[in-house]
Amino acid sequence: MLWNASAINGYSISGSDGHIGSISDFLFDDATWHVRWLVVETGGWLSGRKVLLPSTALAHLDQVHEECSVKLTMQQIKDSPDVDTERPVSRQMEASIYGYYGYSPYWDYGYLGGIGFLGGSAYAGELAGSVPDLPGSRSKTETVNAAHSHDDVHLRSVKAVTHYDIHASDGLIGHVEDFLVQDVDWSIGYLVVDTKNWWPGKKVLISPRSVKEIDWSSRLVSLDADRHTVKGAPAYDASITVGQADEDALLNYYGIEPANA
Repeated sequence: MLWNASAINGYSISGSDGHIGSISDFLFDDATWHVRWLVVETGGWLSGRKVLLPSTALAHLDQVHEECSVKLTMQQIKDSPDVDTERPVSRQMEASIYGYYGYSPYWDYGYLGGIGFLGGSAYAGELAGSVPDLPGSRSKTETVNAAHSHDDVHLRSVKAVTHYDIHASDGLIGHVEDFLVQDVDWSIGYLVVDTKNWWPGKKVLISPRSVKEIDWSSRLVSLDADRHTVKGAPAYDASITVGQADEDALLNYYGIEPANA
């Protein structure tokens, strides 16, 4: 199932012995479009300190109470490594946090694995070589090399990329309004694009596989589709769940082969 990142943002985080804080952002890997970390604002009990929790730490999502639970104690959170969430997170820091919490880093699972959202298993047995390159991202070789080095992992903030301009092959068409996140493996399934800068009132979904390039300095996402194609895409309605049939139809519309084809 796909979830709006904006809807989950702000959810309370509950540890095994008390309230920890609330989600304030997500960090995703720009090579694989998987959310790797939750940025958690701890509030008063840790003097406003922000901490990073691996997405694999989530044990349960309660939509009714807008709360996520994690199998961690408040003391574990308090003693966790200090991280400046306003700066790039290095591979060394990621390894340090994973080691502290006792979780295996995702790069130990072919760089896509881990325990999925809502506690389901994801792609733990998948090899890096079986994962296709995504346009606009680093190559598999570069990513795998980074996973075994001390390079920065190039994590990106969902909050920062929201409102980036969207540029089709023949001109601007709108901006990033939101992200849809898969509930099994924390992959970003789609970017929600608001096209009101080009024509009024329509939002559409764009697969990360249609992203040709992201210019971080210019705050611009470039697509390999033209404006006519985007205009003809089905309108996105946030009140309607996007099912597998809808996803298959979208990929077919944009001429993208399903990942499992």
